[in-house]
Amino acid sequence: MGLKIVYPICCGIDVHKTFVVACIASTDKGVTTYKRHRFSTYTKGLKELSQWLCEHNCKDVCMESTGKYWIPVFNVLEHSCNITLAHPKYVKAIRGKKTDKKDAKWIADLFKHDLVAGSFMPPLAIRQLRDLMRYRFKLTNFTSSEKNRFQNSLTVSNIQLGNVVSDTFGKSSMNIIGKLLEDPTDTTFDIEPLIHGSMDHKIPELKLAVEGFITPEQSGKLAVIKKHYDNLNARKSDLEELILSLAEPYTEEINLILTVPSFKNIFSAIAVVSEIGVDMDVFPTAKHLCSWAGLTPTNNESAGKKKSVRVSRAGVYIKPLLVQCATAVVKSDKHPEIRNRYLRIKKRRGHKRAIIAIARMLLTAIYHILKKKEPYNPDLYQKADVLPVSREITVEQALSLAKSQGFRIKETVT
Repeated sequence: MGLKIVYPICCGIDVHKTFVVACIASTDKGVTTYKRHRFSTYTKGLKELSQWLCEHNCKDVCMESTGKYWIPVFNVLEHSCNITLAHPKYVKAIRGKKTDKKDAKWIADLFKHDLVAGSFMPPLAIRQLRDLMRYRFKLTNFTSSEKNRFQNSLTVSNIQLGNVVSDTFGKSSMNIIGKLLEDPTDTTFDIEPLIHGSMDHKIPELKLAVEGFITPEQSGKLAVIKKHYDNLNARKSDLEELILSLAEPYTEEINLILTVPSFKNIFSAIAVVSEIGVDMDVFPTAKHLCSWAGLTPTNNESAGKKKSVRVSRAGVYIKPLLVQCATAVVKSDKHPEIRNRYLRIKKRRGHKRAIIAIARMLLTAIYHILKKKEPYNPDLYQKADVLPVSREITVEQALSLAKSQGFRIKETVT
């Protein structure tokens, strides 16, 4: 019995930087015929591809996500075709049988039998928001790198402000550093006018902290780093204004996400919306969403032996955000339904697995919140912590439970 033909007319596209190879597979009465054509990746060539597909009445297209090269193709075909975007590992041709034409034919053959798992593609507005939020994430990383370089230069110059003030990049501390950079050889200036009144009692320590030795080279380096750091913050502020304007249509969903524990910053909520969208119908269950975000164990079993079940590498942007939120919320006693679960799992599985479990718990809550349009309700989790009134267990079950926890059963001597 052959495989069922799900798409009688479909197209497989092999994407490259300067050209794409398209192969239309038309199946009639069990016989498949193929039409191939190569198109340029210039906009004119992609419009010719769209016209070619329309002429052959092909509405279903499958292509692999090769770097960023698939995006222009997707943008042109999005409005005229139903596109399935596939991860390269799911459509990779057999080694030794690979050419550009054969790759396109292989993708078409897999797709016509519906053997390709499509990637999640949110609407265009969400994709634009995602692009800006990911750029904001990069700017945040750049800012952190510059702060570390600045602190390293201060340490090399034996400027120990970090031992006295809580934030080296606070207003008072930066005023002192600015004064130092004006004349690195003068460390006897008056500190009191430069600091906040609440730090007056730290003046003796601050005088000791600034008695370093800043070389002209380190002074120049500090000035460059400070200028770059200030510029990065200014560009980040400009980007955040643009992000907030794009996020206005999703104000309701963002406010709902802000009810979830540890989600206090509006940009954290916007980051979640930009990654998963606001329509949860694209994910059949919360488990599908957690699997897409890389928060579930993988299936890797062969010959009855279960191998590594580590979480996948998916969700490179949303997973660190959820882990960061989970790490913050388990330290607080304000949400016992989350903290108690973390402590229970940590006993058995350790801190890292427990944090992943809490991150998955938060994402599951977000899924149901967006699907039902209801705020976070801690009572739903607290009820699960209540133990039943009557709990019974047989002796055999008790022995089995003890053995599973690593205990050795000793016979009692009478």
